[in-house]
Amino acid sequence: MRVHPTFAAYISRQFLTWWFGIFLILVALIGLFDTIEITRRTASLKNVAITDVMAMVLFKLPHLAQKAIPFTILFGGMMTFWRLNRHHELVVARSSGVSAWEFLTPVLVVAALIGVVKITVYSPFASAMMFKYEQLEARYFKGDHSLAAISGKGLWLRQPMPGGNYILHASKITPSTMSLQKVIIFQFRGTENFISRLDADAATLGINQWHLENVRVTAPEKPLKTVSNLSIPTNLTLENIQDSFAKPETMSFWALPGFIEILEKAGFSGLRHRLYWHSQLADPALLCAMILFAAGFTMRPARRGGATGIVIVGVATGVLIYFTTDVAYALGLSSRLPVFLAAWSPATVGCLLGAGLLFHLEDG
Repeated sequence: MRVHPTFAAYISRQFLTWWFGIFLILVALIGLFDTIEITRRTASLKNVAITDVMAMVLFKLPHLAQKAIPFTILFGGMMTFWRLNRHHELVVARSSGVSAWEFLTPVLVVAALIGVVKITVYSPFASAMMFKYEQLEARYFKGDHSLAAISGKGLWLRQPMPGGNYILHASKITPSTMSLQKVIIFQFRGTENFISRLDADAATLGINQWHLENVRVTAPEKPLKTVSNLSIPTNLTLENIQDSFAKPETMSFWALPGFIEILEKAGFSGLRHRLYWHSQLADPALLCAMILFAAGFTMRPARRGGATGIVIVGVATGVLIYFTTDVAYALGLSSRLPVFLAAWSPATVGCLLGAGLLFHLEDG
């Protein structure tokens, strides 16, 4: 028997209502705790006002909220099925010939759609907000810091130094030896006062120094100067240059594939960004797994008893599945698991376990 559209819409509406209510409550709690934490961190900083704290909280909150979405799907699904079961609506549906899988399908579809909207619409918004938060955090907590960016036209580096900074551009990079070709360096005193421009055929990263070869020095009101070798100070290493690239959490879902391609063409590792992109793609399947677990632990007939214990076990199981994704993610980052397996295995295993649980508990 196929579920009637009216009944499917009713179940979907119940789920959306519970999910959205729980989502708002959880986001409010996350925002409260994050406000307390950022206030504690800024307590000793005289240049940070309460408006700055609130701005940081608001910029970071969308990213934290999207990480909590699997929890809200789990709790929303459990509350929906518990209410339908308590009011005997599921009993009536079963008696009319509707199986558990048939009235579970609309909720699975809604959960999958939430996942699709999350990765295509909400995630780019959260990434943009997280980028703003990273900028504020760097300003207030980390002080001036090195920034790196890579594009199809080469590598850009900004290096702050005592009394000023310099901006380095290289057209070609060899990451294994951190050798640069066709290097241009703009040196500044303070933030805006231009000092000189250095054009070098090559540069190699040493210990706390860039070693430049065949350098042409251009400065205001001074003649062109050529030197065969020149060293300028730096605190960069290959590792923190890679870490200075835009974090995957601060990049739009749609921009990640292009950035990964540019990164890997330049010879840098795109593992972290590729793993994050695949984990985003796996989100709809993970949300469906949460629905399956929610249904398996709350759609049992009330006469069997032990409802409180079943709900506790259901929540614990869902949380375990969710945090398993962090373990798989860490294994993927360390290259102990292939990217595809690290990103997709928690959602896939969760769906299989949830479906197996329903097959075991349901006779329809």
